[in-house]
Amino acid sequence: MNIGIVGLGLMGGSLAKAVKKYGIAKKVYGYARSEKSKKEIQELNLVDELVDIQTLKNSCDLIVLAIPVDNIISFLPNLLDIDKNTTIMDIGSTKEFIVKNIPSQIKENFVAAHPMCGSEKFGPKASIDNLYEGKTAVLCDLENNTELHKNRAIKVFQDIGMRLVFMDSHNHDVHACYMSHLPHAISYSLANTVMNHEDPKSIIALAAGGFTDMSRIAKSSPNMWTDIFKQNRENLLDSIDLFEEHMKKVRSMVEKEEYEKLEEWMKKANTLHEIL
Repeated sequence: MNIGIVGLGLMGGSLAKAVKKYGIAKKVYGYARSEKSKKEIQELNLVDELVDIQTLKNSCDLIVLAIPVDNIISFLPNLLDIDKNTTIMDIGSTKEFIVKNIPSQIKENFVAAHPMCGSEKFGPKASIDNLYEGKTAVLCDLENNTELHKNRAIKVFQDIGMRLVFMDSHNHDVHACYMSHLPHAISYSLANTVMNHEDPKSIIALAAGGFTDMSRIAKSSPNMWTDIFKQNRENLLDSIDLFEEHMKKVRSMVEKEEYEKLEEWMKKANTLHEIL
């Protein structure tokens, strides 16, 4: 089949690499708006051809939207006249808002998916080999899709080596919030806390592995993550409330010098990595 990818950054560019590597696509088309992105995409040879939206619609069996959630919503009117046999799939980090805003004309065509992978880098130059292999892809609300579109999406993810999980879009957004969105909020907060307290020379001289690890994802695209926080606002606020409760516990135990209690609390946290 022919695959078109809208947005050739980390996720879209890496997907282009994956479908080429495994011979899934007869031809990979790309769509990008900025001239800078187009130049980088061509230099990196991420797609076989950059095309306009109409050519994308006429030429592709599967169109993947690898752009921020707000951009996905604003892009959908371009696809209202899509052929009934053309699959549309997004790979955004929130799902419920997207699903609720899919126009009825393309509801059956549209597969809501979230590959649970990525990095703090963004743009075409962030595209990497093997981003998807061995990772999990969540497919949401498949009861809205016809068998053709559902099976096409499943096959692509399986063929690039991903594990599949199926759930409704609401539950996805709750889980994604605690596993991904809250950690990003914490990382941005930690980075700003240190920057507001320490001078650059001290940060360079003293920052160790723990700080580097925890602040790494604060290098992620502010544009994309503002979008995600906005679309998953209620779940994020709930998760921040719960996180603040745990920070209050730490503060209380340290203030009261309850160090045995603090140690037990930390030991409980250690068990997370028995699960992971």
